[in-house]
Amino acid sequence: MWDFSISKTLGIMMKTMPFILFRMIVFFGITLAYIFATGTGGAIGYGVGRISSDPDAQGTFAVWGAVVGFGMVSVAVYWIREYVLYIVKAGHIAVMVELLQGKELPQGRSQIDHAKTVVTERFVETNVLFAVDQLVKGVIRAITGLLGGIAAFLPIPGLDGLVKFINSVIRMSLTFVDEIILGYAIKTGSTNPWASARTGVVLYAQNGKTMVKNAIWLSVFMWIVSIAVFLLFLAPAASLLYFFPGQAGGWAFVIAIVFAWSFKAALLEPFAIAALMDVYFRVIEGQQADPEWERKLDSASTKFRDLGGKAMDWVRGKPTGGQQPGAAI
Repeated sequence: MWDFSISKTLGIMMKTMPFILFRMIVFFGITLAYIFATGTGGAIGYGVGRISSDPDAQGTFAVWGAVVGFGMVSVAVYWIREYVLYIVKAGHIAVMVELLQGKELPQGRSQIDHAKTVVTERFVETNVLFAVDQLVKGVIRAITGLLGGIAAFLPIPGLDGLVKFINSVIRMSLTFVDEIILGYAIKTGSTNPWASARTGVVLYAQNGKTMVKNAIWLSVFMWIVSIAVFLLFLAPAASLLYFFPGQAGGWAFVIAIVFAWSFKAALLEPFAIAALMDVYFRVIEGQQADPEWERKLDSASTKFRDLGGKAMDWVRGKPTGGQQPGAAI
């Protein structure tokens, strides 16, 4: 079935509890911001609607007020995504990598500070890490295509619809490839993040069937739990918005989705990343990047070629800024 150990992965989660709590504060804080902004925007819209003589205006303005509040928080989350990636996600990956190598970690807040130091040594600035992350994500579709999608697993003719659906599941299961490649860069102690990302991607691709199999199992598990959490949060969200003015009470559905997303990001994602990194590190042990796979990825993905170009620029000392501006930490 799968190649990861559930007990070992849970052990890693327990040992990185400071980061788990940190993730919960960040992601559930985002959820509360959505609830507050949506409620406040709806209330303001409802108040504005009362000025109108149209009896339906109050509900309409309340809905639009909630939409504006929700949108404002979404914009804010978009702009802080580099910070979330650099400090929250990359830092947690850094300490999980050290645990997988059998190293001891500091506890409490010092664990977070330690992780920040490790990540800064490897990537220096937020925009470098963000740019590497984006390029690796861009290579994922090429990896899926080169692996042959579901055809590599179920070579059954005449099932095009089923094949397309399962291929979409496979693509969804590759969500954490960029985090695994980040873990590879930290594990190898690379001083060239672009070169290590390129090598890490090749190693992932040449062991693609093993990695995709495990990723699918984890993806299915995460979605089942996320749906259960959504259903669990739906009733409390509806209660919170029971007295919400006008037609905006339907936002309970949206709030429950955001709660489920927060739970997934805070607890389920680090479990999946730790499990997949464990499998990845074990399966690539002693391997070298296959030149044939490197050639295939060069032919199939401009993003992969970009990784090579930026790796060379890094060696030459040329600027290799990312797609988004970032400040040094």
